[in-house]
Amino acid sequence: MTGRATATATVAVVGGGISGLAAAHRLRSLLGPDARIEVLEQRDRVGGVLHTVDLAGVPFDVGAEAFLVRRPEVSALLAELGLTGALVHPTGAAASVRAAGRTGPLPAGTLLGVPTSTARLDGLLSDDGLAAVAAEPRRPLSWEPGGDVALGGLLRARFGDEVADRLADPLLGGVYAGRVDALGLRATVPTLAASLDAGAPSLTAAADRAAAPPASRDVGAGEARSGGPVFGAVRGGYRVLLDALAAASGARVRLRTTVRELQRREGGWRLVLGPTTAPEALDVDAVVLAVPAPAAGRLLSAAAPAAAGAAGEIELASSAVVALAFRAEDAAALPPTSGVLVAADEPLAVKAFTHSSNKWAHLADGGLVRLRASLGRFGEAATLQVDDAELVARARSDLAALTGITAAPVATHVQRWGGGLPQYGVGHPDRVRAIEEGLPAGVAVAGSALHGVGVPACISTGRAAAERVAAALAASGARGSGGPLAR
Repeated sequence: MTGRATATATVAVVGGGISGLAAAHRLRSLLGPDARIEVLEQRDRVGGVLHTVDLAGVPFDVGAEAFLVRRPEVSALLAELGLTGALVHPTGAAASVRAAGRTGPLPAGTLLGVPTSTARLDGLLSDDGLAAVAAEPRRPLSWEPGGDVALGGLLRARFGDEVADRLADPLLGGVYAGRVDALGLRATVPTLAASLDAGAPSLTAAADRAAAPPASRDVGAGEARSGGPVFGAVRGGYRVLLDALAAASGARVRLRTTVRELQRREGGWRLVLGPTTAPEALDVDAVVLAVPAPAAGRLLSAAAPAAAGAAGEIELASSAVVALAFRAEDAAALPPTSGVLVAADEPLAVKAFTHSSNKWAHLADGGLVRLRASLGRFGEAATLQVDDAELVARARSDLAALTGITAAPVATHVQRWGGGLPQYGVGHPDRVRAIEEGLPAGVAVAGSALHGVGVPACISTGRAAAERVAAALAASGARGSGGPLAR
């Protein structure tokens, strides 16, 4: 969008996570310096599932810790905010996987755990598992273009159980906190689905095509056109980006503010805020909903029932991160890897350890070794309903089993993410389409429930939502009639 809506327009952004702040920042550039932008956040801080804490004197992310550099959104935003120098890349330490009671290198040559013809799975799979993978390209494949299936079921049918349980499930469990058998192919590995749609004769051939370098296939949205590091992080933690984004947006950020209702009004929208005993009304010209899908569904129930219904079908998973700091001499047995993914059928509570000080040079500071354990998968929320001390004990027990480290940490932090990650089930793209196409003019949605759970994808949805409502304001000639009213 190149034109501006009326400079006095008022827009509410519900949700102060990275998606909401990206929307507010983009709204400022589209609507100009005089527009009124209100960011309404239920928590006592911005950031959503991005959260930086102090771990033994070093800023440490206990939500998302990295982003895909091959998508341009984060790098571009850092440059726009004058923070290019805060961009850091991993050290190159290799990842590992724990399966069948053994820890070994994470195999190369897979597409999110789907084997390509170059995958080397020795040491991870049994002889029978290896034979099943080798035979897959010769087996007839039946695929209906445009269809969607559970990724786990497809992998089991084509490669056997071991690929699903020992490789794909650990990888995708880290991304979605979900089970591979419940995740939809089309939403989680869209390039693989596209290769099947295009007539790939086997799943291996489809993975080969989808994993090909961009130079040998069409470059998709957000993909890099050249080589380089795959992941990046922000020196000082994501709070550096969040604080700069909030400041640059010029928005009024209201913390500890619950939005209970979204109502139509003549010329715009009314948000009902606060407790039922003392409600407040905020009248605005447009709204961006950057909240989890169930919350968006509740707010849209009256204004956009079809969109609300689709949003309400998206389930959430809960997880937890346990951050640990050890004296270097106490963690001398830590392998020189970037971390370990854990197969779901292993007798361990954690689903992954990130060896943060090995993975990120800027976190190897102060003579301490810093790690993070990830716990919790979809459908296992009850396993997290213990106190912080028990979660730390479980993480330490599993660390001892994997590495032999038994010393007490010098610092810990437990971060719980109740309903922190949306589940991309079978048919997820259709749900997202129903949400976006069912919205009335002047309302947009953003967030991890839409087009990807990673930080770049969330930024993209926030910017797109801002552009949608700015276009609606320009079309309607909104005169900025919004404002807070006592009720």
